[in-house]
Amino acid sequence: MVQAFEVDFEPDVSRVQHMRRITKANLRHWKLAAVMVEALLIVSELVTNAIQHGDGPVRLRVEHHAHELRIEVTDGSPTMPVLREAGDDDESGRGLVLVAAMAEEWGVSGDGETIWCSLALPPDGA
Repeated sequence: MVQAFEVDFEPDVSRVQHMRRITKANLRHWKLAAVMVEALLIVSELVTNAIQHGDGPVRLRVEHHAHELRIEVTDGSPTMPVLREAGDDDESGRGLVLVAAMAEEWGVSGDGETIWCSLALPPDGA
């Protein structure tokens, strides 16, 4: 059985913290403490990118499958996100690198509007 939640919201930087709180509450309910830190950081990065670079409303969807947690953020922009190397003095540009490093796998939908990643869950889920 898949458990999931989905939230649609207008792009506003204040929504990042709200999406973290919603995600944290659901992960607690699903007893997924083992991936809490990584999931919250990924939600922060992907939602921030969607707000900064997207086109219109944003959607966060988190799905709890038997062996993975899948996080998707849709931003309405067909511009494909790309990994880039931030310089030592750059204040941004590391988000996707962090997501790629933490996630089991990640990708972008064919239309470029949704970025997703999955985190492997330990066998006991906790």
